[in-house]
Amino acid sequence: MKAIRRFTVRTVLPEQLQPLHELALNLRWSWHPETRDLFRSVDPDVWAATGEDPVRLLGEVPAARLAALAVDRRFLRRLGDLADDLRDYLAGPRWYQGAEQTGAGPLPEAVAYFSPEYGIAAALPQYSGGLGILAGDHLKAASDLGVPIIGVGLFYRHGYFRQSLDRDGWQQERYPLLDPDELAVSLLREGDGTPCRVDLALPAGRTLAAHIWKAQVGRVPLLLLDSDIEANSAAERDVTDRLYGGGSEHRLLQEMLLGIGGVRAVRTYCRLTGHPAPEVFHTNEGHAGFLGVERIRELVADRGCDLDFAAALESVRAGTLFTTHTPVPAGIDRFDRELVARHFGGDAALPGVPVEQVLALGAETWRGGDGKLFNMAAMGLRLAQRANGVSTLHGEVSRSMFNGLWPGFDAADVPITSVTNGVHAATWIDPAVVRLGAAEIGTDRAESAMTTGDAKRWTGLERIGNTEIWELRRSLRAQLVDEARRRLRTSWRQRGAGDAELGWVSSVLDPDVLTIGFARRVPSYKRLTLMLRDQQRLRALLLDPARPVQIVVAGKAHPADDGGKRLIQQMIAFADDPAVRHRIVFLPDYDMAMAQHLYPGCDVWLNNPLRPLEACGTSGMKAALNGCLNLSVLDGWWDEWYDGQNGWAIPTADGTGGPLDPDSREAERRDDIEAAALYDLIEHQVAARFYDRGADGLPHRWIAMVRHTLVTLGPKVLAGRMVREYVERLYAPAALAQRELAAAGPGEAQAGGPATAPHAGARELAAWKAKVREAWPAVRVEHVEAECPDEAQELGSSLALRVQVALGALDPGDVEVQVVSGRVDESDGISDACLLALKPVGGSDLDGRTRYEGSLELCRTGPFGYTVRVLPAHPRLASPAELGLVALPAESAGMDAGLLR
Repeated sequence: MKAIRRFTVRTVLPEQLQPLHELALNLRWSWHPETRDLFRSVDPDVWAATGEDPVRLLGEVPAARLAALAVDRRFLRRLGDLADDLRDYLAGPRWYQGAEQTGAGPLPEAVAYFSPEYGIAAALPQYSGGLGILAGDHLKAASDLGVPIIGVGLFYRHGYFRQSLDRDGWQQERYPLLDPDELAVSLLREGDGTPCRVDLALPAGRTLAAHIWKAQVGRVPLLLLDSDIEANSAAERDVTDRLYGGGSEHRLLQEMLLGIGGVRAVRTYCRLTGHPAPEVFHTNEGHAGFLGVERIRELVADRGCDLDFAAALESVRAGTLFTTHTPVPAGIDRFDRELVARHFGGDAALPGVPVEQVLALGAETWRGGDGKLFNMAAMGLRLAQRANGVSTLHGEVSRSMFNGLWPGFDAADVPITSVTNGVHAATWIDPAVVRLGAAEIGTDRAESAMTTGDAKRWTGLERIGNTEIWELRRSLRAQLVDEARRRLRTSWRQRGAGDAELGWVSSVLDPDVLTIGFARRVPSYKRLTLMLRDQQRLRALLLDPARPVQIVVAGKAHPADDGGKRLIQQMIAFADDPAVRHRIVFLPDYDMAMAQHLYPGCDVWLNNPLRPLEACGTSGMKAALNGCLNLSVLDGWWDEWYDGQNGWAIPTADGTGGPLDPDSREAERRDDIEAAALYDLIEHQVAARFYDRGADGLPHRWIAMVRHTLVTLGPKVLAGRMVREYVERLYAPAALAQRELAAAGPGEAQAGGPATAPHAGARELAAWKAKVREAWPAVRVEHVEAECPDEAQELGSSLALRVQVALGALDPGDVEVQVVSGRVDESDGISDACLLALKPVGGSDLDGRTRYEGSLELCRTGPFGYTVRVLPAHPRLASPAELGLVALPAESAGMDAGLLR
């Protein structure tokens, strides 16, 4: 019989054990080994049965065991010490509290970080893949560093799906219901005890309401909005039912609740707790882009500000950062323009925010754009004064992909920078690796090294002996073998096999065989089945009698992606073959718990996306932290940090000139070429080096690569390094810009004394931009001349340049006239450009023309060229390209180019 209602009955802890609740409800336990060990000691069997979840553990441990622990002096002493340690961690100063203020002024008092998913721990399944894991690592690293971040997301009652397989290897999805009472979350309540609530107006007089759950991630509060409440109708209750589910309107409502409702949740949290209000809002991908629209509404509706839309937009932009994670337009959320208009117009309109202005923010105005669609990434970029990709290569890809938002500019000038992702070391490094490092450099220094990303603190790891490294790698491999066998047996039982059929599982994999791991989402561009291109060649590698290879594979396809499911089915069909199934396994239900065994246990981490479609690829970073070597296409972070000694680069067939569409015929040809290169690398370099043993039985060259990886990649791949970059390069300048635009300035005179008006800088900047946009059509480069007596110039000489510029209604102070110079190709395209600002000479003539002069130094040899451009200039612009306006010489104006010797 089925129950008609479900609820959780909580254990009543003895008074002496009350600190266990405090420890369980702070998710720091998920990356703090000593706290995890304490919970394990409460009842090892229940700990394992509950998936190593402290909240569930405390709900299921027998009362007799709790009574025994309540009088166990040793346990109580450990409990008291860990409770004190947590309080010190939460209250004591960290890196941020001791950091010197940057050139941008004082660091932000608070930062709000918005993401549609968070991978904090397997016990809080609110993530699907890399975006969520990155967001979780961002919060954890911010906590360790003391960065005052407030996380904002949605609470999905069904999370992401759990994956299993049918007998034929076809992916099956199930969505277990999550009970908040069984999770490390608490309901945010008003002073009178009633649940806090945010409301969004919907068309036809409907309302979308949500409660706010708070998860405590170390020092960082994570606010999760939940629409499954009685105040909503059935349709609205389902808005937060599952991650990335439903149709277009369902997704739009999720993103409205995340952005608009998220801002309101932050305001509620700060009001109740006294937490400083965020000065910076960080949008992790476009899903939360509507947060900027809500913040504009706040300013326009605030009678004390009295701002119009344009000035409010400038104020909001100044304090907003947008991070893009996708390298392809297909990865961007786009909605029907009429659907968005319906939800932001009429009785659903945000007061003071005209629907036409909202639609303009997401309009695809560039050549080739679709005027019927609303683009969330375009809105995110228009609402943020600062933007970044997540690796150096992805920054380049993003500048090209979004070039249309800045017409007239080369992709290199598009104002999107990059901060390469990082991973949270304490979450992903196996404790055995930490102990080995701590034995050499000390526990305190090892902890600091994992937290801050300071490369100097990793010095000393190079002294770890070969024997110690090899014994560690073998033990980690053995742990993975045991875990893989357990999971494989469970999977086959779900597929309908009986125990009598599964005797072979006990001999699957070998702790002494070279182990390659491949685990990720399964869109076609990640090429799960590239290794199957030549199955005969793969079988030979797996079954080589002298140098065998074994492969552990995992991954989920989106429930609506039948193409991805077919790739999984193809992989399983190969792995089910009795001839090779002891050497290659597919483990279903890839999640954080599985990943924490995979990364340490593999010798090599394989990544073979279709370049350059991998934005970053942080799984390889987690593997590297455990001494696993990377075997990857030069994409994402690997393109940036591969050095020839920390792994292997899979050659790519970029020269074929094929399109990036992973399903195209040319991509098929590329797959054949790159698969052949992959087989060659595994056979002749990877396996050859792994099995090249010295007289002592150790693979010394392999171990040298492991040691080099730990010492050189360790500090680079850390989320601590990443968050410090965000603070110093983006959060601090954004906070300064926001303060400058929000500051008061002269206003209308009031009775009783001089008047000031808040957001004076925003008003002035908005007015200046309006003036420049109106006047820009009249701005022209009319004449360029240079003192250039010979076509061939000597290195070190200089050219005296004079440029005549028509400014129309603008003043010289409104623009900057630049010389762009550098190496030129056969079509006169300039690369490795250098910029020189020319100075105005005298005032403007009666026709609004101004002469600019300067001297261009010829500092490089070879084909060299220059051009001139005019850009808007204002001290509060974050980039000269911010307005998307540029004036270039007409072709007849002539660009002198010469060969230098």
